Amino acid sequence: MNIAIVFAGGIGQRLSNGENSIPKQFLKINDKPIIIHTLELFEKHEQIDKIYISIHPDYYDYMQELVKHYYITKTAGIVKGGATGQDSIYNALKLAYDENSEDSIVLIHDGVRPNITSEVITENINCVKQNGNAITCTSCFETILISENGVNPQHVPYRKHTYSAQAPQSFRLGEIVEAHEITRKINPQYTDIVDSCTLFKSLDKKTFIVKGNRGNIKITTIEDLYILRSLIRYKEDLEAFGGFANV
Repeated sequence: MNIAIVFAGGIGQRLSNGENSIPKQFLKINDKPIIIHTLELFEKHEQIDKIYISIHPDYYDYMQELVKHYYITKTAGIVKGGATGQDSIYNALKLAYDENSEDSIVLIHDGVRPNITSEVITENINCVKQNGNAITCTSCFETILISENGVNPQHVPYRKHTYSAQAPQSFRLGEIVEAHEITRKINPQYTDIVDSCTLFKSLDKKTFIVKGNRGNIKITTIEDLYILRSLIRYKEDLEAFGGFANV
């Protein structure tokens, strides 16, 4: 069983939209909410069997309406998110764990990363089958500086050794649930745990890289929204002319 866990429980960081500001996952591009663009990637992928969604409690009913309206038929469950992103992921993982075998593959993905390619999803599944997990990454084009005080760079790693972690980040269901439960006992607030890769590495577990597509941006700022609109328009234009965009 290959399962997508899509989390979009945030509400604090919003893209400004006047008095009617809404969480960024519900902003529309081409008259469709960003989270639906994301869900459709997994809905259309032939190897994905189920989708579980973690959403902010205030938007739980609205999310149920959206999956029905846009025919996200692989939706197996919608759960209410928690206090942190990792809490939200854990809530969805627990439901998936209760309903599926622990050796199922889970692809954990941001609800506001709506431009992952089908090939990257496939590579995540293959990498988990071969190595036990998969972390989608792209090589860094710019020099990365390490600074603990925010004033002076203490370390400059070789650029060829630096990568930017993205999503999906994929695991065996039983192993990632166990990692969460261990962490929740020793670090219940998930302090300094920014994603599933960090969670795994904090427990000294080995992880494996899958090359991602550079257009797989996370929508965080208004600039990201403009970029996403351009990418989606570009892909639609190519598809209309029988082309293919691996961005």
